Amino acid sequence: MRIKQRPEDFSVKESYRYDEVETGRYRVYMMDKQKLSTFDALSRLRERFGLKPGAISYCGLKDKQGRTEQLIAVDGKDIDMQEPDLRLKFLGHTDRPLSAANTTSNRFSVTVRAVRPEELNQLNLSVAEVNRLGVVNYYDSQRFGSLKHGQGFIAKDLIRGDFEAALKNYLARPSPLDRSEDSKVKAFWAANWNQWDARCPFPANKKYFRVLNSLREDPKDYLKAFLQIDSDYRAMLLFTFQSYLWNEGARRLLQLVLPREHLFPMQYQAGTLLHHKDADPKVLNWLRDLTFPLLAPDSTFKDEKVREAAEWALGKEHLQLKDLAIPESRRLLFFKHEERPLLVYPHKLVLGRTMPDEMNRPLMKLNVAFTLTPGSYATLVVKRLFHFSYRDDTPDEIRATQDHVEKQKAERSPGQFANRKREDLEVDDDEDEDDDDGVIEVPSTPTRRERSPLLPPTPAARPGAAAPPAPKKGRWVGKDGMRRKRKRENKGATPPPPDSGANRPERAPRPVRGEKPAAQVRKSAKPYRK
Repeated sequence: MRIKQRPEDFSVKESYRYDEVETGRYRVYMMDKQKLSTFDALSRLRERFGLKPGAISYCGLKDKQGRTEQLIAVDGKDIDMQEPDLRLKFLGHTDRPLSAANTTSNRFSVTVRAVRPEELNQLNLSVAEVNRLGVVNYYDSQRFGSLKHGQGFIAKDLIRGDFEAALKNYLARPSPLDRSEDSKVKAFWAANWNQWDARCPFPANKKYFRVLNSLREDPKDYLKAFLQIDSDYRAMLLFTFQSYLWNEGARRLLQLVLPREHLFPMQYQAGTLLHHKDADPKVLNWLRDLTFPLLAPDSTFKDEKVREAAEWALGKEHLQLKDLAIPESRRLLFFKHEERPLLVYPHKLVLGRTMPDEMNRPLMKLNVAFTLTPGSYATLVVKRLFHFSYRDDTPDEIRATQDHVEKQKAERSPGQFANRKREDLEVDDDEDEDDDDGVIEVPSTPTRRERSPLLPPTPAARPGAAAPPAPKKGRWVGKDGMRRKRKRENKGATPPPPDSGANRPERAPRPVRGEKPAAQVRKSAKPYRK
């Protein structure tokens, strides 16, 4: 099975609550984004409307690969954005910024593709297991994008005190899977490291203006330059490493309390996770109420098994609790303790009916919908349901998916065939998109201006005028297209020669005016009365 082959395959809607205050300084919007991370969307809004870095608050981070809706609040300024991949809808005012407490739940709708018919029986068993046992509340691969793109754990560089390596991994480590202009900027600074006066030719370089300006003022103060990164993004870099430690600790805890035959492994971006397929009722009740901490120097433990699992996860990285600190900047770079539930239970889990998969013929597809608490990963639930067939996409498959999405975006340009279904009318890539009919002008057919002697000549007919561009070739597809084609051909066709009448059949003589032919006279059943 595969997920996220198309942006519309993954959808999430945020359920929220906030205090409506008509005179509040914060304007609340519903942000609808597609194929954008939360950071990229907020960065675009700040650049478009000249907002300060802390002017936009939000409830949480949403997945980049899909279409998501989430709440944001803007401090004091009225903004509006209506673009194909980013839209805003004004909801009201409030008197305080948003936080994770404003989200009550998230409703997910995921299209699962490349499903084999024989896997459906196993799927029903997995649904029963998830409803009874829940899913381990791991952080999924999306949290570890820095590993996917070759940057590693930047927080480990900060803990070691190697601020140059941390900044280099952030600024000058291009990813082979990233086709955006940001990757070109990183490749430029990788080739020009320590040459801060070099001029980067890509507009996306403005994202790093504050960092580069700090390096130009003091080329060797890498910590000062690193602190110019947006505070939310800096916190996420530390949180990524905390998430990895949480996953390792939770995995070790399951090994301590459950027998080996009740566990099965599943690969993800940062290594291997363990899920449970059965559990003793007493142990299961204990796990349902258990939380596992995001580790920080001030973390404490109420359960000895939790302590043992946490120390094992730290020891694997040759660390202790006291090492989770950056002494050079304790106020701006720090780890924060937080408790996270060990298990999560999807609510209102619904499986849609199976349908043919148009992208992976002759396999099937189906929709999976469910509700999760804030902070839990929908992709992890889907992988648990389809653990018997799920695998991560290879780099080649990721590139193929990117090619498909870019091709779709190019074909579905704004305003093109807006009132027509794409399935009914398909055109070649080189079709003229500005044609009013959505069809192609046939070069041999004279235009209306050429046929009519009353209209002025075209610009090409005037002396010294430039010739119009040659019409592009294409094809006629669909019922509407064939009907227009026949109409165009009939208009340009030569009329048939006049008929001499030699072979025309004889007609009956026309009756005298006022009289009716005998065949048309009808006798009335009743006499006429005045």
